[in-house]
Amino acid sequence: MYNLALMKDTVALRPNTFGSPPHIAILEELNKKYANRVVHDVGLAICVFDLVEAGEGKVRYGDGCLWYKITFRLVVFRPFRSEIIVAQVKSNSEEAVRLTLEFFDDIYIPVAYLPHPHAFDPNDRQHFWVPDRTTEELLDEPLPQRNYLEAGEYIRVRVESDEFYDDEPGPPKVIEGVAVQDDTYRRPPYRIICSIAEAGLGLISWWDGSRGGGAMDLDEEEG
Repeated sequence: MYNLALMKDTVALRPNTFGSPPHIAILEELNKKYANRVVHDVGLAICVFDLVEAGEGKVRYGDGCLWYKITFRLVVFRPFRSEIIVAQVKSNSEEAVRLTLEFFDDIYIPVAYLPHPHAFDPNDRQHFWVPDRTTEELLDEPLPQRNYLEAGEYIRVRVESDEFYDDEPGPPKVIEGVAVQDDTYRRPPYRIICSIAEAGLGLISWWDGSRGGGAMDLDEEEG
């Protein structure tokens, strides 16, 4: 889930930081730049782990800063494919279930990766799984037979893939000399796609004995 990424960058130390040891000031500047930000094709940066190499500080004409070429290791969040993680259900939509790890919210389970048979309840706005199907239409199933993916519940998922996007905002739209707000949907810079379509995956409560024999039923369907 967490990895060390080797990075290179150039850091400027302002004159007001000259009183601190250079390595401390460099670490602070790197954390300001990277912490809690998505690095494209690397992952979500957590913090700088250590400095691997630092060149001599050089002064550039006109700014008074000391510039250092730095090689460092960065702690990043990026689960590997097929890794099993535990998150919480954040919300449901007709297209997907959204999960959260509190510090990262762009985790999704598309409907194609939900256990079969499942359906979306338009009244409760939640997906549910029916391990012991008794009717042709899932929405006719009695409520006790439905295993809802309720917000706040802990859920065990398998990572299927991750996606990085670089949707830079374009120039502001102007109509007749008046700036118009751009309501175009922008994709998150990093999101994770997960699945619960296997035995042992899904809400923790499904498999702790409180829901009955759901695990056995799913095994039989897959077999």
